[in-house]
Amino acid sequence: MPGISTKGKAMPASPIRKLVPFSEEAKRKGRKVYHLNIGQPDIKTPDVALNAIKNLKDEVIEYSHSAGNESYRRKLAQYYQGININVDHTEIMVTTGGSEAISFALMSTVNPGEEVIVPEPFYANYNGFSTAAGVKVVPITSGIDSGFALPPIKEFEKVITPKTRAIIICNPNNPTGYLYSEEELRQLGEIVKKHDLYLFSDEVYREFCYDGHAHFSAMYMEGLEEHVIMMDSVSKRYSMCGARVGALVTKNRAVLDTAMKFAQARLSPPSFGQIAGEAALETPDIYFEEVYNEYMERRDYLVDALNKLPGVKCPTPGGAFYTVVHLPVDDTDIFSEWILSEFEYNNQTVMMAPASGFYSTPGLGKQEVRIAYVLKKEDLEKAVETLGEALKAYPGRLNS
Repeated sequence: MPGISTKGKAMPASPIRKLVPFSEEAKRKGRKVYHLNIGQPDIKTPDVALNAIKNLKDEVIEYSHSAGNESYRRKLAQYYQGININVDHTEIMVTTGGSEAISFALMSTVNPGEEVIVPEPFYANYNGFSTAAGVKVVPITSGIDSGFALPPIKEFEKVITPKTRAIIICNPNNPTGYLYSEEELRQLGEIVKKHDLYLFSDEVYREFCYDGHAHFSAMYMEGLEEHVIMMDSVSKRYSMCGARVGALVTKNRAVLDTAMKFAQARLSPPSFGQIAGEAALETPDIYFEEVYNEYMERRDYLVDALNKLPGVKCPTPGGAFYTVVHLPVDDTDIFSEWILSEFEYNNQTVMMAPASGFYSTPGLGKQEVRIAYVLKKEDLEKAVETLGEALKAYPGRLNS
């Protein structure tokens, strides 16, 4: 039998999706599965985006420019300028989801064998994309006791080597929901400039910042124009995950020119997604106000309810719609499989993402899960009740 590539063997399985077969089997048994494992909001996609697809008059679905439709890039530039990110349409590349923006950024700036520093826990696909690009992830660990705050800058200094090329952050953070402050961003900016590194800033969740705190973009920092590469997406902002449209944004012309070669190789980003994304930029402010209030209500309920469960610890996330939660179990990989395959409460169960897949350091996250509060409050209530009963019944429960 022909073999599998070394790179293929090294690719990590998604902690978000690897339990899908167990979820599907639970559903075949007639059980209701509450999906807290994936950032798929149940919020309605804006009507303006849906109507743009429904009312499409084009008779041919053509390739777009490899950088994306110019009309879309121009409107994106207006959107960014409206939040004080000073870019024009030539500094934006439309990508197939934010995922491709991450991949293009890595392949354009980091050689195989070189390193990127990432605060962990981090978005699991940073690991996957880095593996695909032959890049080594060097983790800096943040902890639940600090609410997953950015580790001290001295910790970054300790791991910078001649092979270090970039620092990757997600702000607000997936999976922890932590919102980095302006002070923390500026500290990172100083390190990036001092060591002549790139700063990859994943800002997909910028609209979801809570408790009166404002988002501070890495693009705001003067003097770092050649260093900052921003990744973005319509997936969460407009509840359009399936549109698969994102963006790579930078003022570094050499990076854009290099990324263009990768973009040309995949021809163009999705046409329907661009049409929907361009229309979505006309979404009225009331949409975001309602979404914000909805997520705040969900977050406040979930954090309070989880912390009432014996042995469970849940920090209050400052943004996005995720939280990393400590559970009193021996191994959340085993527990997350068990709750789907062996447990039911009122003919329902819960799907979560084991947090070990969000860490690069072996052994970390074994008592943590990522929970996405993307379901309506009534479903969250049933999910938490089910989780509480499962923790009582689980054979591998630890005494707190």
